[in-house]
Amino acid sequence: FFFVSASAQTTKMAATQVSKKRKFVADGVFKAELNEFLMKELAEDGYSGVEVRVTPTRTEIIIMATRTQSVLGEKGRRIRELTGVVQKRFNFQENSVELYAEKVAHRGLCAITQCESLRYKLLGGLAVRRACYGVLRFIMESGAKGCEVIVSGKLRAQRAKSMKFVDGFMVHSGDPTRKYIKSAVRHVLLRQGVLGIKVKIMLANDPTGKAGPKIPLPDVVTILEPKDWEDGNVQIRSESKQQPQQPQLAPVPAA
Repeated sequence: FFFVSASAQTTKMAATQVSKKRKFVADGVFKAELNEFLMKELAEDGYSGVEVRVTPTRTEIIIMATRTQSVLGEKGRRIRELTGVVQKRFNFQENSVELYAEKVAHRGLCAITQCESLRYKLLGGLAVRRACYGVLRFIMESGAKGCEVIVSGKLRAQRAKSMKFVDGFMVHSGDPTRKYIKSAVRHVLLRQGVLGIKVKIMLANDPTGKAGPKIPLPDVVTILEPKDWEDGNVQIRSESKQQPQQPQLAPVPAA
């Protein structure tokens, strides 16, 4: 876990002018290493991602988890320990880094959380099929548009195989996969070998942007309601044109 610090590189870069490419690479390495450390440390506490916010005075690291109380620890002891480890590992100055814990708003729509949940179910000895269907049902009940769970490895027999569980609607290509699909991969170390778990969740369109992306799918056609033409300011062009009056013919007298 201990190797060349990416954060130290970014602080040096701030002092000396460097290329944008090197800065972005260093920031990416820092976030990837931090994510890997927190993933191992907070796996049992429902860890589901990290967000790094850099301000001129300090760096804020927001840890997303389902059980924030266990991340904070008794009287905030554990979060202080994590802050100390991150500060020492990445060569941050004293009081220049701050760790926060934030609760995941929609647990059923978070692929990392559901992948970890399935992992602990399998470690507990639950049957693969039953565990996968339980996760699948919980995700769909949480308001997801579609879900896919793949478990591969030595499931029952000595021969390895793969099992796929699918529900709802799922897109597999194009730009919507970046915005609508949340995926996570985990590994379970069982007695018979290693199982691989992959969970993919397709979010539903949400105009508020809380439970899903604001932008609708590109193939969705929305039919708008017609405008109210009774307003006096709006006139239909066809009505403004006066129709030519037909000449009235005199009635023909009966013979």
